[in-house]
Amino acid sequence: MDLLSGNNTAAARGGFLEDHFLIAMPGMQDERFARSVIYVCAHSEEGAMGLIINQTQKILFPDLLVQLGIMDEQEAIRLPPPACDLVIRNGGPVDRSRGFVLHSGDYRVESSLSVADNICLTATVDILRAISNGRGPSRALMALGYSGWDAGQLESEIAQNGWLTCPATSELLFDMDIESKYERILAAIGIDIAHLSASAGHA
Repeated sequence: MDLLSGNNTAAARGGFLEDHFLIAMPGMQDERFARSVIYVCAHSEEGAMGLIINQTQKILFPDLLVQLGIMDEQEAIRLPPPACDLVIRNGGPVDRSRGFVLHSGDYRVESSLSVADNICLTATVDILRAISNGRGPSRALMALGYSGWDAGQLESEIAQNGWLTCPATSELLFDMDIESKYERILAAIGIDIAHLSASAGHA
């Protein structure tokens, strides 16, 4: 099963949740997803794939470039913003050594997959080189690992009130205030976190 193959366009086609946020409910049983916000990149009858966008990794982007052999330490030290400020997220528990970049549609390579009208997903090293030399997308976030669900699993978790869902916005997806993202996304859909436990599974 390859959830990233094919033409993944437009949000929520046929009831699917591409280009939506999943917001963990207070009763989330899996501690890895506690207070997490996930951006859904692919969702079909075969399953779903997304990236946690509000958990950070300890590794810095310049250090990652050195580890991957894209540049040496001296070049990494001189990396200009915004590349040097790119925060690497913990995308999820699956394949944690693999990198994914969610980004604006002004950058595309052959391997880039369209998630929404102006949001793409690229998982090749080309985009890291482009970001490091200032030729990358205007907006981007990088994650190591991803979150995945088998057929029917995500729907079951939502039905059991594990996740709240809402359409994603580029502003909340790409802004750099990671620490408060959970509360701000809830506030954007009119939900007070104090009353969240009584909320239904979708907005």
